[in-house]
Amino acid sequence: MNDNFIVLAVFEYSTEAQITKSKLDSEHINTMLADEKTIDTDPLLSQAIGGVKLLVHKHDLERATEIYNEIRRYRKTENGQDIHCPNCNSNHILMAPPDRKNILYMLFPFFEKSKHICNDCQTIFK
Repeated sequence: MNDNFIVLAVFEYSTEAQITKSKLDSEHINTMLADEKTIDTDPLLSQAIGGVKLLVHKHDLERATEIYNEIRRYRKTENGQDIHCPNCNSNHILMAPPDRKNILYMLFPFFEKSKHICNDCQTIFK
């Protein structure tokens, strides 16, 4: 991977990544996708390899983050209600990246329980 690019976001499927990439490209931000073809070939590998990574040039990171935060969808409960951060009560909740510190989860990543992360205060919670 090029050292001039930084991961802006990770998506489960390439279609989600393509939509965001298109928006950023239309704003003249340099982007590229990593692991897109692998996941398109076998979508069940998405969780095992950490999803499709949307990379932006490090000089465009701040502007790309602002645009992405405007258009991104935040997590909701199964009933469609907002999830709130226990620390700051924000409803800007995302899925937290996996820990994978346990050898079991490294070998079988689909057993790991998902966690949430607040996009405002970065608190991780279940």
